Amino acid sequence: MRPYAGRFSLGLLATFGASVLDGVTIVLLVPLLKQLFGGEAAKVLTSGSAWLGRAVDNLLAPLIGGLPPSQAAGRIVLVLLAGLMVKNALSYTSNQISVAVQEGVVRDLRTRLFRHLLGIDLGLFQRTKSGQLISGIIVDADSAKAVVSAALASLFQNLVLILVSVVILMGMSARLTILTVATAPLLVLGMRVLLARLRRHSKVWADQRGELTATVAERISAIKLIRSYGTETLESQRFEEQATRYRKGIIRIQRFSSLTSPVSEVFGGCLIILIIWAATTPWITGGTLGPAETITFLVAALKMMSPIKSISQFPASMATAMASADRVFDLLDIPLTEADHPGEGTATFNRDLVFDRVSFRYPNGAPVLQDVSFSVSKGKVVALVGPSGAGKTTLLELLPRFHDVVAGEIRLDGIPLGKLTRRSIRSLLGIVSQDTVILNDTVSANIAYGRPRATRAEVEAAAAAANARDFIAELPLGYDTVLGERGTRLSGGQRQRIAIARALLRDPPILILDEATSALDTESERLVQQAIDRLMKDRTVLVIAHRLATVRHADEIITLDAGCVVERGTHAALLDRDGLYRRLHDLQFREVAASA
Repeated sequence: MRPYAGRFSLGLLATFGASVLDGVTIVLLVPLLKQLFGGEAAKVLTSGSAWLGRAVDNLLAPLIGGLPPSQAAGRIVLVLLAGLMVKNALSYTSNQISVAVQEGVVRDLRTRLFRHLLGIDLGLFQRTKSGQLISGIIVDADSAKAVVSAALASLFQNLVLILVSVVILMGMSARLTILTVATAPLLVLGMRVLLARLRRHSKVWADQRGELTATVAERISAIKLIRSYGTETLESQRFEEQATRYRKGIIRIQRFSSLTSPVSEVFGGCLIILIIWAATTPWITGGTLGPAETITFLVAALKMMSPIKSISQFPASMATAMASADRVFDLLDIPLTEADHPGEGTATFNRDLVFDRVSFRYPNGAPVLQDVSFSVSKGKVVALVGPSGAGKTTLLELLPRFHDVVAGEIRLDGIPLGKLTRRSIRSLLGIVSQDTVILNDTVSANIAYGRPRATRAEVEAAAAAANARDFIAELPLGYDTVLGERGTRLSGGQRQRIAIARALLRDPPILILDEATSALDTESERLVQQAIDRLMKDRTVLVIAHRLATVRHADEIITLDAGCVVERGTHAALLDRDGLYRRLHDLQFREVAASA
């Protein structure tokens, strides 16, 4: 709220003005009755505390003094209409300021949430459903704005209305006012049990809403799998069950939320009966109030009941809003791991990259890497091979500091990565993986993602070097064709060539290839491999390869098993040994021969 303090204060001022004018209309009704009905109405102000009557008379004397009753009444009506117009103008202004502040806070929350998610540990995305995160950014941030609207447009306004009403009531009968106001705590106490349950159920409901969003997002992304296995009916039933649980949660919340209105209505009815009884009881009021006094007091008291009712419902709306706010701040409270720290230097690469006794484990998990050591000189190609789960991908994810080592260190030109900023390290890297990420944007924007200021000529040159120019030319709008979510308009090989073009355009000195040619048909693999050969030229390369034929010419091959280095050497040297690499090689080529 701090950036909106000025507008917030202006909104409070407009709300205060509107609330005061709303209360003053009751006071202006009294002289109007006085002019219309004469003496009996005059007792309204003189039977209780005389100060209120004198104040109103003094204020209106210049306006209606000496005029016949009909003309005086007409002028008071004009004053009432003017007050009504000003009051509603102020209310409108307050409302618009409230909306501007609300939506500004929501925008800031969403932006902060999104920025925060970009900087937290990658493990969160593996542990948390994406739909829950989407729900937090879109739905929970929006629901949390009720905190602002309730504070600006409702709570403050109603408090002022109650204060003005109490002043008017005190001016007519102090004892009866004290009796009336003394009943308010009973309403508040009666609401506490409802609100405690409402807050608890609102938290559960917000979690279920996130699960619902997560299910929709996940199943939409898996639509081909669902249709391939004919599980549409099963998925529909599962979603229906989940939606039913969500419905029950909403009903449970409304069961408690809806009780606030009838409880306050019953309370208001009882209060009216109490006022009528007390007004005719001399020992309570200090003197019997006449019909006019009683009616005027009731009007003022009932005017006060509406804001009391709103305030009684305020905790209910706040409970729901705070449940959403809790989820928002739960995300914001997750520590950042991507933040650069003072004293971290800028990375350069002129000599070598060294992995020195590197060990790593995920939180609460078994060791993934243990005492891994090797070095890569500038311009060399080093391949990592091994069975699935050996730790190859995790090892290379330590280089861009997606994770930090648990023990040992990785040095770039002799400087540990922990002493270098993540941004500068990543500026030296180009990454092409098996799971190519294509954004729902144009071909040109996808290729230029790492260099958004690249010219069209540079984009086209990168596409040509990546063997992507021909298929791009066949797209409806060429480089301006939108590729769809996850690049659904492209084949696997085409997506890989877009990713290679992206890396070529960035022109990094260090290249990471993570099984970039796996799961491709022969022709696509040939085109992708040609593009990779161009990409690898004059660069330092770390490559993970499932197909061992693609790493025969690597300067060094490192074999990993269960997170440890078990062999290292050239392709020929490793084949001469009867080790893991030889067994993997023979097994793979027997499978190729059998399939042929």
